[in-house]
Amino acid sequence: MAGQSRKVKTRIVATKKTAQITKAMNMVSASKLKSAEKAIKDYRPFIAKTHEIVANLASRDKGFSHPLMDKRPIKNICFVAISSDKGLAGAFNSNVCKELTKSINELEDGIGYTVLPIGQKAYAYTKKHKYQLLEDKIINVKDDVEFIIIAEVIRTIVRNYLLEKFDKVVVIYNHYVNTLVQNVATSVLLPVETNKDLDKTMSTYEFDGEVKTILDTALPIYIENTIYSYILDSKASEHASRMNSMKSATDNATEVINNLELLYNRARQIAITLELTDIIGGASVVNEN
Repeated sequence: MAGQSRKVKTRIVATKKTAQITKAMNMVSASKLKSAEKAIKDYRPFIAKTHEIVANLASRDKGFSHPLMDKRPIKNICFVAISSDKGLAGAFNSNVCKELTKSINELEDGIGYTVLPIGQKAYAYTKKHKYQLLEDKIINVKDDVEFIIIAEVIRTIVRNYLLEKFDKVVVIYNHYVNTLVQNVATSVLLPVETNKDLDKTMSTYEFDGEVKTILDTALPIYIENTIYSYILDSKASEHASRMNSMKSATDNATEVINNLELLYNRARQIAITLELTDIIGGASVVNEN
């Protein structure tokens, strides 16, 4: 019985240490989430305004065309899957990977694909399933997302798109709604889609120069900032998902500790009862003698 009590005590100590770690990770993720929330909140209006300007430019000429905006027959699709570098974030990474697999499996016959994984988890998943990669290298996603890295990724995507190695670019990522809700989302990055019927904003902007000349500069910037916003969105989702996962882990550990302490106390009570029984029994024998 004493041996059982020691085993239970050891499990209690180990579980308490685990609970301390998960609680600390929960607090760290909560702190990082505040910064990530502010970043995506501040960036969304900029993206919306940039999209409005690009759409306004395109709407100036109904017959206007641009290589980054023109739709062409789909022969190949590039999927950009945004994950994280670290795990312990619930279904955050698995949701993106499942959506990637689903999208590939649903391709019509004759349509090829390539994958550009962003984040170590997406890279490991694509290597495991032997998917066709645009570039066989890891693109890390740090907590402080570096725009210069994203710019390099975009240049690679745009260059291959203009070379017609693929005809459509689809981004798969986690969209941050709030601390409890993060939904996997898909968005078409290329060709750039705009609403050309913008009568309400037609008189808002005045442009000096040809539309194509302006868009040659504006479109790459718009694409860079769009995918950067997706990564910021994904980062907020990652921290929220990890915060919730660590809270659940801490709550579960606390419940296990309570159950183990109850079991430990019962074992002690039984041991004490047995000792008292032995003492009383021994005393009775002495008295009889």
